[in-house]
Parts: sequence; C-alpha cells; structure tokens
Amino acid sequence: MQSSMEKSFPLHECHVNKVTIIINRTHAILHSIAILLLIHYRLSFFFQHPQNITIPTLPWLLIFVSELILSFAWFLQQACRWRPVYRTVFPERLAADDKLPAIDVFICTADPNKEPSVEVMNTVISAMALDYPPENLHVYISDDAGSDATLRCTKEAWNFAKYWVPFRRKYGLVTACPDVYFSSSENDNGDYKGSEFKAERKKMEEKYEVLKQRLRKIVEGHFPTNVAINNTRDHPSVIEVINKEEDEVKIPQLIYVSREKRPSHNHNFKAGALNVLLRVSAMISNSPYILALDCDMYCNDPTSARKAMCFYCDSQTPSLAFVQFPQTFRNISQDDIYDNQVRFAFKVHWYGFDGVGGPIISDYMSLKRLFGPSNDFIKTLVEDYKPCFIKDGESSRMSLENANILASCSYENQTVWGSKVGFLYFSVAEDYFTGLNLHRKGWKSVYLNPERLQFLGTSTTNFNDSLIQWTRWTSGPVTVALSRFCPLIYGPLKMSLVQLLCYSELAFMPLLNCLSLWGFAVIPQLCLFNGIPLYPKVSDPNFNIFSIILVSSISKSLYEVVTTGEQFKVWRNEWRIWMMRSVTSYTYGCLDVILNKLGMKEATFLPTNKVTDDEQVKLYEMGVFDFRTATMFLAPLVTVILINIAAFVGAVVKALVVDDDGDQYWEKMFGQMFLTFFILISNFAVIEGMIIRRDKAKIPLSSTLWSVVFSMFILLIGSVILC
Repeated sequence: MQSSMEKSFPLHECHVNKVTIIINRTHAILHSIAILLLIHYRLSFFFQHPQNITIPTLPWLLIFVSELILSFAWFLQQACRWRPVYRTVFPERLAADDKLPAIDVFICTADPNKEPSVEVMNTVISAMALDYPPENLHVYISDDAGSDATLRCTKEAWNFAKYWVPFRRKYGLVTACPDVYFSSSENDNGDYKGSEFKAERKKMEEKYEVLKQRLRKIVEGHFPTNVAINNTRDHPSVIEVINKEEDEVKIPQLIYVSREKRPSHNHNFKAGALNVLLRVSAMISNSPYILALDCDMYCNDPTSARKAMCFYCDSQTPSLAFVQFPQTFRNISQDDIYDNQVRFAFKVHWYGFDGVGGPIISDYMSLKRLFGPSNDFIKTLVEDYKPCFIKDGESSRMSLENANILASCSYENQTVWGSKVGFLYFSVAEDYFTGLNLHRKGWKSVYLNPERLQFLGTSTTNFNDSLIQWTRWTSGPVTVALSRFCPLIYGPLKMSLVQLLCYSELAFMPLLNCLSLWGFAVIPQLCLFNGIPLYPKVSDPNFNIFSIILVSSISKSLYEVVTTGEQFKVWRNEWRIWMMRSVTSYTYGCLDVILNKLGMKEATFLPTNKVTDDEQVKLYEMGVFDFRTATMFLAPLVTVILINIAAFVGAVVKALVVDDDGDQYWEKMFGQMFLTFFILISNFAVIEGMIIRRDKAKIPLSSTLWSVVFSMFILLIGSVILC
C-alpha cells in the first residue's frame, strides 16, 4: 500500500517554463544574427583597398577584439538560459521520522575577528533546531583558527539550545534562528497565543540576552593579546563532543572540531577543513548526507532538510550528488548598490544549470591509497556502518583518539584526498571545482528555491569588503579556466554541451569581462580624444547593427530583472557594479591567478569580514557608496572615469567650438560620444564621490591625484600608439 502511494504521489516535481524558453531562444537567435553582422562589418575593414583606409588599424583591431570577447561571454551565458527548470517538493509525503536517513551539518568558521561569535552560534543553534529527528541530526562546527573562545562559545550555544530547540518544537515556530525570532517584527507564534506561551517566550528571550552577553564577554576577554592570532596557523587538533550522556532533553549532537595546522603544511583553505569534517564525522556519526553551511548562513526554514530529502529519498534520482539552495541575505537594502543579492546567479543562472543531466559515476581503487592509513576510517566506508560512539564509553574515547589522527595536518600525505576524494583542492573555489568533477563523473544535482527563504546570511555592506570578496570569488574559477581542468577541454565527451557551456561561463566570465570592459572603457575614448571614428556614422545603415545589439542587450537584461520580481533600479545597480567589478575585482583576481601560474605569488584566502560597522551600514541603506577602500581598487576605477570625462568634454568642445562643420562631427563621432556618456552617467556615483561629496566616505584626494597622473599617462601614450 505504501509503495503504491509513493508511486501515485511523487516527492518532488520538475516544471519547465515553455514561455521563458521560447523567449530566451528567440532572443538568442536574433541577437546572434546581429553579432554576425557586426563581425562582418569589422572584418570588411581589413579587406578594403589600402588607399581607402582612413582609420588607423590598431584601434580598429583592439575594439574588434573587445567586441569578440564580449560576444563570446554573451554566447556562454546563453547556456544557462537554454532550458531553465523549476522544482516543487512535498516533504509531507516523506516516510516516518524513524525511517529518515541521518544528516551531518558542517559549519565552517575561520577567523573570530571577522566572523562575530553571536552570528556563528546563531547558525549553530538554528541547525540544531531543524525540523528533523534529533537522533539523526549531528552538527559539526569547524574552527580553523583553533580558538579557545570559539570552543567556549560553542558550549554556551549548546546550553542555550537545550531550551531553545524544545521551545521551537513545542510551539511550532517557523523561525529556527533565535536572533531573528526575537528581533523580527513578524508574528511567529506558531499555533499558540495564550499566556503560557507568552510567559515561556519572555523567559526564552531573557535566556537569549544572557547568551549574547556571555558570548561577547568570552570573545572580548580572549583577544587582547596576539596569542590567538599566532595559534590560527600553528595549533594541534582538538575534537570535543559537547553533548553529555546524561542529557534528558533530546537535541541533536554538537561536535567541535579544530584540525591540526602547522606552518610547514599546506592547509588547503576551506576545502581542507571540510575534508577533515568528512573524516571526523565518519568516526562519530557517519551520516550518509551532509548539509554544508557558511558560519553566518543560518537556517531560516526548519523544514529545509526534509525538503532536500524529497530528492534523496526518491528512487528515481539514484545518482544525485547534491541539492543546492540559493544563498540569500537578510541585510540587503532596498537600493542594493553593491548587488549583494547576486540576482543573476540565484534567480536566473542556477535554474538553467538545473536543466542539465549527466552519465554514470566511475569505480573506486585501493581504499588505503585513496583514503589514508586509518583502518578505523576504512571501516566507516562500508554501507550502513554505525559507529559505537555513544553506546560505549571506552569506544567513545578511542573514536575521539582516532578522530584526532584523522584531523592531523599530515594524515593526507601520500593519499588522494583533495585530488580524487572529498572536496578538491586545486582551486580556492572548492565548490565550483568539486561540482565540475562530480558532474563530469556523471553525478547530478538539483536546484531548489522554495517560496520561503531556506537559509539567510549576512552580506557585505561596504565597497571595500565587496570588492575583496569578488576578487576572491574571481580567482577560484579563473584558476580552473587557465589550467588543464578548463571545462572546454576537460568536459567534452563527459558532459552535455549545455552543461559544459554553463561551467565554462562561470570559469571564463571574470576574465572575459575585465578584458572587454577595459577595451570599451579606454579604446573608443582615446580615439574620441584624437578624433578617430570607430563606429559608423548615424546615417550609415551599419549604425543600426550596433543600435540593435545595444537595445537587445538592455531589453533582455531589463526583462529578466522585471520577471524575477525586481525593479528598474536593480537593473541600474547591476549594470553599474558590473562595470566597476570588471576594472577592479575581476582584473585583480585574474592578475592574481596569472602571477600564481608564473610562480610569482601563492594562492591566498581572505575570509569575508562579517563584522558590521553602523556608519557603513547607514550609508549602504541610504544607497550611498562608501569609498573608504584601498587605492589599488580606487585608482583604476577613477582613472577610467577621468579618461572618459576628458574624451567627452574634448569631443563636445571640438564639436561646438573648434570644428567648422559641427553637424558632421556629431554624426561621425556619435557612437563613441554616446558610449562615453553612458559610462559616465552610469557611474555618476564615482564622479560624485570624487568631486561633489565632502563626507568621510568620499574618494580620497590622494587617490584622485594618482588617478589624474595615470589618466594623463594613458591619454599621452595612447595617443602616440593608436594614432
């Protein structure tokens, strides 16, 4: 009877939006035709008779290359628009709680100075409060700093969770994170509104205030010296199971893990920490599934684990590797000037990725050569192996000893951890590279974005942290793009064409954007400054080609913004921050990869700063840029704006004052003048921060002066070379 019901009522459904597919594919075909006409126009220049060529060849070639690069980037983006799918799950149709598989939750923290303990512990508590059988839920917190303060905070979080988890279950609260629950204006009282609930809620809120005070005191009392900072790179492994055997309240198991780190060993950043958690958890809980969370990404929907299980418990998806939820943030302002919500990725890109399948997985080789010398760990690889950690005290002690060995910095020596097993180390973007290899081996994944946001985190609220974060996000995929693992050569015959192009777009996007944007932001402007036309006259029929491509690109991006529920200002902000990132974060991220490939620089990983500054948050919420960032970021950005100002002002003066036939000049140079004006008006915030604003967050005078020198140098050298 149960099996027939399972067949009649599926656990999940996949929906294909045919209207969206038709619009996307029609636009792709029409836009491709326009690009081909542009290529024909540019190429015909080189086949003219030398006597008819009045424009220097070099600038024409450079702008043509920039157009080809941007066109290739556009072509790769069409893969994620080819067949977007949307999914619905039915967790109420899952089997009984005692039949649900176990889950290990992995939470990684790396720097207590940049990741506030109150936020980290809220993530831990929310994970423990998931609507899932407590005996089948185990929460692991990885402390890569080896901080005693984090261990003590974890114990405090567990003490609070003993009261919070039963309270949330008893009253059916839909908010699992205590900080959000007590600070939210929404009425989340479950099914209760009586005096008993109000009294318990008040007591719980008082306990939470005590918890916050204790966490802050622990952190404040721990960091006056430099001891903890030194220990982040040199400390032994520490593994501690926080739960006590005599606990009467049934709550999930909480385990603190700090792997051994020594200056002489490569710790492989976050991927290394996750692989240690894989091995340690195998000795303690050995759950078949894991839920990986950032330390500030709390569980917003207690049913998220059950929703993921709707795919894993379905016999129709046996080769499913992972379920991906969107990464959303709770501190996004109405005017999201830094595009922190990353709308394109989570509301467009992943839906297209989800429409792609793959073949089967490959076999294992010798277990010890793969997984290391631990016999106890090898035992955990057997299906349905259950550690005897909780039942037997002596076994528990021995399991912890073995787990400490698995967390040592030398355990992975002479094994293939990080290259064939676990999270892969080749790139600092371990999620991208591991996902690429899983899909290449035939595993599948799904993207689930329910109406209620499943996980919420804290985004950056200032320009500096945003640019640093995107520089790091850039270097990971570009490292893969410029290697033997490049999807274009690593994926064929192993992946479908659409999936291959999706991964290629992610890998090459920063490199293609920075190269093309530097071309469009400098080459036409230098030619405009020197009176060299690069685009057809307005009266020339070929001018329509460029007009169509521009209107097509803007219309399609604006359509996607509107259909994903956003407003016009989101489109404006995305366009502006794309240009800003291209000449800053993407450029430095790509340069970092190139220097690393040449052996001139080692790969680095800088955790995103999660500590909020009230003044910076206020500016962000007002929609005002905070330009208090390094000159290395401001200099290229301001230099580009100054070059565009000089070119546009010079062209206007020449058309109105110098040139006798102003109308002909306007017609000849309109394309470049429009492009220059569009860049300036889109980035007016930079001009405002450089010239108009007088507050502390304006662009420093020193950065402006350096940019003036750079822009004059580029104008001078560019005029000599291009003319």
